[in-house]
Amino acid sequence: MTRKFPNLFSPLKVGRLTLKNRIISAPMTFPILTSDGCLTPEAIAFYELRAKGGAAVVTVSELIVKPEGRYYPVQVITHAPNAKDSLAMAARAIKRHGAIPSMELSHGGRHALTNAKHPVSYGPSDEFSDDVQKVHAMTHDMIEDIIKAYGKAAEMCMAAGFEMLLIHAGHGWLLQQFLSPATNKRTDNYGGNLTNRARFAIEVIDRVRSVVGNGFPIELRMSAEEYMTGGYSFPEAIKFAKLIQNRVDLIQVSTGAHTGSFEKTHPSSFMERGVNVHYAEEMKRHIDIPVSTIGALNEPAMLEDIIVKCRADAVVMARALLADPYLPKKAYMGKDDEIVRCYRCYACMAERMTTGLRICALNPVIGSEYETAFIKNTSMPKTVLVAGGGPGGMQAALTAAERGHNVILYEKGDKLGGALNCVKGAPFKDDLYRFISTKTILMLKAGVDIRMNTEVTPELAAQIRPDVLIVAVGAEPIIPQIPGIDGENVIIANDLPDNFKKVGNKVVVVGGGLVGCETALHMAMEGREVTVIEMMGNLCPDANQRYRPLLMAQLERDVRCITGMRGVQITDKGILCADRDGNTTLFEADSVICAAGQRPCRDAADVLKDSAPEVIEIGDCVKASNVTQTLFQGFWAGVDIE
Repeated sequence: MTRKFPNLFSPLKVGRLTLKNRIISAPMTFPILTSDGCLTPEAIAFYELRAKGGAAVVTVSELIVKPEGRYYPVQVITHAPNAKDSLAMAARAIKRHGAIPSMELSHGGRHALTNAKHPVSYGPSDEFSDDVQKVHAMTHDMIEDIIKAYGKAAEMCMAAGFEMLLIHAGHGWLLQQFLSPATNKRTDNYGGNLTNRARFAIEVIDRVRSVVGNGFPIELRMSAEEYMTGGYSFPEAIKFAKLIQNRVDLIQVSTGAHTGSFEKTHPSSFMERGVNVHYAEEMKRHIDIPVSTIGALNEPAMLEDIIVKCRADAVVMARALLADPYLPKKAYMGKDDEIVRCYRCYACMAERMTTGLRICALNPVIGSEYETAFIKNTSMPKTVLVAGGGPGGMQAALTAAERGHNVILYEKGDKLGGALNCVKGAPFKDDLYRFISTKTILMLKAGVDIRMNTEVTPELAAQIRPDVLIVAVGAEPIIPQIPGIDGENVIIANDLPDNFKKVGNKVVVVGGGLVGCETALHMAMEGREVTVIEMMGNLCPDANQRYRPLLMAQLERDVRCITGMRGVQITDKGILCADRDGNTTLFEADSVICAAGQRPCRDAADVLKDSAPEVIEIGDCVKASNVTQTLFQGFWAGVDIE
């Protein structure tokens, strides 16, 4: 048969192995490990899911070659008593689905954690802060010891069944620290010119090669640029690639260092997809081995184009395979309309800074791969009625239907998606808005009976007589009691997509939470002059810790932001606001957009509480929250139906 993306799914020879397609699952850390640094069943299930999904290579992250090189409190290390056993389990789990298991080898160097046992970190050079030494320069003996550790780690991985290795020489970790003139101030044969600064990386590669032998695929990850004062530039990165191309089999071209370049290494939704591909494309012009590219790639048509135009030989994905681990298989089958696209919200990374877990905003399975592997389809199908077609209701309906239940979903309006519809038109939210149509396709495929323009009432439920009723009636906008709030020049943020033509040139957004700030940015991108008014002292406190700084940077550039003021009156001239001392200011506006938050639709939920033998309430009608929590609750509601 003719494939929709034939080049993306063409084989690629790397070393003595042949990859079944051009898609590589990037190394992503799974935080639930044993205290001594072994992979757990939960971690193994995390990596196995990407193998099930069809990636050619699944890279396990991050094997730290020396305990003192850890840059997270718990990481996979070679020195744990059961290290090889757990690695072998992971390799077997990946291989049984036809993927190649690869292991990432790394060391934190100057960014390694310090503690009572290891009070200082070690890097290329001595570093001081306020006359206190923070980093000690590695001695030659230390360097040699680490080189040997890379070799021992490679030997263990090979013995455990890994068929490929990734040596991390980018993102600001140890090998890049030696490569960088910004951090390497040595005057011996490991410092100075590029040949010397590359010596450590080359000796590591050579030691690993001596262990695994010729033909065993070695991939090297490097940063095209550092974005650091005094760091190396892309032309010098190309020279480094030329030095090592006869020693490795694949070069993965990423970008950035450990500090100051987060959004470069992990491109945000404010950047074009494929923003880093040009680095791989240029690299290919200078070296003779395969090159892969990485950075916010998730669109099969774009991936196919990258391969067709020889911009890279393979594509590497991380976040995209969290949002949909089955992206490769769906693209292979030509079902790319069923792919859930990552919308680059950073929930996967921000969650590690709060609870310590790995999750995905759009995929409730992530972080629960081990548990969900035991979920079984029902042997006794029930009639399930879902009230509400927002993200929670859609997910609950989909999960219940996929498990074999007979599901009917009613939406009182004329479109599915609930509050997600308010992001329509915002260029940095395209993939989130597309989530609605993707989930609709998946629901229809699963057999969900979708009925629009009908509200679920006790009378309707009595006619259908469901075994289970899932109440997902959502939340409603909070309308502040400001004189003039019902004026012609006022638009509720939820209704904005249907009222674009009414928005004037000068806009004031009332409410500086996440919705208000993103609405303001959207309007600024449309060419409007925008001001955000927030009564609290700071903006978008409900944004996650990774996304908020990037959103704030966009706002500071394009939007006037006023905090500590509340609206007291809206007129046809704009909105009059008062500060905490009662001083008033008129902010002129053609249009006032109200984004004052949401409150649960409790009345609509309460009336349904006895409308079926089992009633489950989920999502915003319980507590106004975000899409992550709503989808999580919807998924488990579908699972809990016996």
